Amino acid sequence: MKPLIDLHTHTIASGHAYSTIQEMAQAASQKGLQILGITEHAPELPGACESIYFRNLHVVPREMYGVRLLMGVELNILDTTGRMDLDEKHYRCCDLRIAGIHILCWQGGTRQQNTDGMLAAIHSPWTHIISHPGDGTAELFFEPIVLAARDTQTLLEINSSSLIPARNKEAARPNNLEILRLCRKYDVPVILGSDAHISFFIADYQYALPLLEETDFPDELVMNYWPEKALDYMNIQIE
Repeated sequence: MKPLIDLHTHTIASGHAYSTIQEMAQAASQKGLQILGITEHAPELPGACESIYFRNLHVVPREMYGVRLLMGVELNILDTTGRMDLDEKHYRCCDLRIAGIHILCWQGGTRQQNTDGMLAAIHSPWTHIISHPGDGTAELFFEPIVLAARDTQTLLEINSSSLIPARNKEAARPNNLEILRLCRKYDVPVILGSDAHISFFIADYQYALPLLEETDFPDELVMNYWPEKALDYMNIQIE
């Protein structure tokens, strides 16, 4: 099946990405996507957007080149309490809110404490997607994370970028396989994420798709194939 959405991408606003919003939307259109999520890094990551960026998202058209846009944020889970780096006022400015652990702004603890921090982020009513939970930045227990994602209708991302060999994330492949096997066991949907930092890599899932095949993961649980179902699942409305 053909993926029709990519909900985890970055533009030059994130500080270490290389394309504009328009360039990203054009590339998404050329690749036949229906929905593109642009989720800039939140302020605690070095070089990322200041909070004023998110307050001004209302100026961006939500459709470009025939592609519907979700303008949002990739929040940083900062510590084992699940604290994140924006507040409710800014959450309300975003169509889409992803939350993930990034090594440059993460204060971790034991495997259980790390898991508790991610569970707190999952249980936040503002979180739609957990980005790259399997990339190995923090040691985690995945079964409670999968069950919490099921109970809160939060999507867990299978991040293709984390699996690129040049990134040397040795835990990413076994961790993502474990997540997929648990999600299949408990009938929990996932979302593939390109984590594209340049327009050419939008909807590039070349490293994630083989893991779906290896785990015999059902198409029905891959939200990239079902745009409206994905929006309904996350309770996102595009006007």
